[in-house]
Amino acid sequence: MGQRTAAADRATRPLAEVGGEALTVRVTVDEHATVTGWNAGAERLLGYSAEQIVGRSAVDLLAEPIPAQDLRSLTELPRWHGKLSARHRDGRRLEIKVIAHRRTPETGTREWFLVSALAGQQPRPSDDALVSWSFAQSPTCALALYDTSLLVRRVNENTEQILGLTEDDMRGLHLDEIWNGSDADQLAQGLVRVLETGEPQYREHFLRAPGETREHAWSTVLSPLRDRAGHLHGVCHTAHDITEQYWARKRLQLIAEAGRRIGTTLEVMRTAQELADVTVPELADFVSVDLLTSLDDLHEPPPGGVPAAGRLVLRRVAHQSVTPGIPEAVLGLGDVDEYPEGSAPVQSLRSGRPAVHRTTDAAVAEWIARDPARMSRVRELGAHSVMTVPLTARGSMLGVAVLVRYHHPETFQQDDLVLAEELTARAAVCIDNALRYTRERGTAVTLQRSLLPQGLPEQAAVEVASRYLPAGGHAGVGGDWFDVIPLSGARVALVVGDVVGHGLHASATMGRLRTAVRTLADIDLPPDELLTHLDDLVARLSTDQSAERSPESDGEVGATCLYAVYDPISRRCSLARAGHPLPVVVSPDGTAELVGLPAGPLLGLGGLPFEAAEIDLPEGSLLALYTDGLVESRDRDIDDGLNRLRHLLTRPAPSLDALCDTVLADLLPQRPADDVALLLARTHALDTSQVATWEVSADPSSVAQTRKDAVAQVEAWGLDDAAFVTELVVSELVTNAIRHAEPPIQLRLIHDNSLICEVSDASNTAPHLRRARTYDEGGRGLLLVAQLTQRWGTRQSTRGKTIWAEQTFEPVPPGHF
Repeated sequence: MGQRTAAADRATRPLAEVGGEALTVRVTVDEHATVTGWNAGAERLLGYSAEQIVGRSAVDLLAEPIPAQDLRSLTELPRWHGKLSARHRDGRRLEIKVIAHRRTPETGTREWFLVSALAGQQPRPSDDALVSWSFAQSPTCALALYDTSLLVRRVNENTEQILGLTEDDMRGLHLDEIWNGSDADQLAQGLVRVLETGEPQYREHFLRAPGETREHAWSTVLSPLRDRAGHLHGVCHTAHDITEQYWARKRLQLIAEAGRRIGTTLEVMRTAQELADVTVPELADFVSVDLLTSLDDLHEPPPGGVPAAGRLVLRRVAHQSVTPGIPEAVLGLGDVDEYPEGSAPVQSLRSGRPAVHRTTDAAVAEWIARDPARMSRVRELGAHSVMTVPLTARGSMLGVAVLVRYHHPETFQQDDLVLAEELTARAAVCIDNALRYTRERGTAVTLQRSLLPQGLPEQAAVEVASRYLPAGGHAGVGGDWFDVIPLSGARVALVVGDVVGHGLHASATMGRLRTAVRTLADIDLPPDELLTHLDDLVARLSTDQSAERSPESDGEVGATCLYAVYDPISRRCSLARAGHPLPVVVSPDGTAELVGLPAGPLLGLGGLPFEAAEIDLPEGSLLALYTDGLVESRDRDIDDGLNRLRHLLTRPAPSLDALCDTVLADLLPQRPADDVALLLARTHALDTSQVATWEVSADPSSVAQTRKDAVAQVEAWGLDDAAFVTELVVSELVTNAIRHAEPPIQLRLIHDNSLICEVSDASNTAPHLRRARTYDEGGRGLLLVAQLTQRWGTRQSTRGKTIWAEQTFEPVPPGHF
């Protein structure tokens, strides 16, 4: 006990006092050159006691003064060493080797601390023994000495333990005769290089000691051994075990690699696969990532997300293996499996903590024993170690990653568990982001599709086919839309538009614009006037958004639009555009050209006019309307896209639907960066036999003859059942035109899928439907027309107006006349 106490006491004393006597001169001098400290060694050297010298000027001890320039330079140095000439108390002059440290002790006053050795300044015979002992017994590094033939001459005890051989076993052998492998060959080449160049060589290599399963990393220095004359006599091989530092560096590199590779997309399965790819083979030989099937729902999962008891159902979303073909997997990607209570994955999911197991542990053994396929894989591959790591993000449990080792001989350690937890934590956040994006995008797509036409209306003017394809990238759903709107006089309106931006805001704005276009089209506005009204609406929406900005909107609303009206009787098409790509027309002879339209401004700018253009479209012409996402992309300019589109539209196709598919497949990547809307319309024309026109005199007596002519034409068409209603409608509309409008007056009957009666006059005053009072003499005729026909309305023209009424050939609904 006494010896241990003495050793402990020695360990707490200054080094200068451990030897039992003062072997070092230790002096402190303050900034004013006053001696503030003086030990026994200083007294032995200069003969002054501490009481005699402390408080005096250190200059008094010097045999000669220090030059002023040297003193000034000393103030800039943290340490100085050299010789000082001092005067002994008995008058002798002494040359003393001094090391002076400039320091600031706890008192806060800066001072110089001077030391000098009293004894041991000359080499001792025992020093050689110390060198030999330090070489043989060094516990921190492995040492080996080679002669100029690169034969081993000496090795220390650490080297003997690493290689499992004694010094006598290795003496006289070359390195590659002691240790085989590529690392040994590289070190042997390094030894040769030292002899050839005389310069040190630096290497890192790996070696597994006998009886160990884990390789050690070694930092090696190969340095030449020379005598005082500089002659080379051998090579010193020094190796430091840097295994812990090496694996720490590898873990940091893997974490950095995971930061770069995980979460590159907003796809759940892609993100999970990136986690698996990063983990194998650096950390595990096989990895599977399973997510709770409750996440399949588009709704936000509840906090926690894991039931308190019972089996858990998970879906395999990713796996990876060091073995090609991934033979360890018993599930395919997308497959669902039930994990029983008490199994290792369920335990981690319930507790929210990762765990390391051997395959013989109950949590693993009982689990795989219930599954013959898993049991077979474990036995065939020799799996010995398993880690289960839960995937948790924002307080919700997403799933579990299972890591397995069988090729790697070492079992999972605590450091591996910490690393796996770090990797899965990063991946879980990315997967959660992907899930949230998927839910939001699903909501936006649902909204978008609900706002688009669910089915194109029946009409005889054109044959149509359409496609809408949402963006596949991070941008999300946009505001592209299309529409086909039947108009009066057997005409049809074709619309394609694109709202600036993406997300729910763009989809909602698209819905508002589509509704506005349908409303404006219902009053038969020409294309340029319709775009003018739509421009005002977009400007108002932008003002409203600026007043109340939401996180999904930057306060600005903009859109492009192309509006076309085709008349199958005249075979003319009137078009106007607002910042939208030009349409393509393919003539019946197969020539595809862009339609030259005036370049209207983007909707929402306000104050700028829109211009319409009219073109003749022979029967069988193909009109293609689209959004810019179809022809423009990052790797292709719009001119190239338009040329390819024109070429594709001339290809033979069995149907317009097939042609739509051909165009999309050729022009678009698998994941387009922007929304795409495509509307194809092949024109039809009404034969002259389907249209009858009469000029009507402004004399009321002409009404009777007009009725007779109309009835005769309807009967000639074989529409006897419509004759009575047609007679009443013609009588009312022609009479109103004669009484309230201006000539010329024209009656036109159109026989298509329906029967349309149109009366045109030169007046711009439109009639209004009203309910006549009991004693009113008039006001009932238009109400009668509205009751007898399925649709009616008024459209303005440059020469006046047209009142029209349409009869369909379906049974009249109950409640109608």
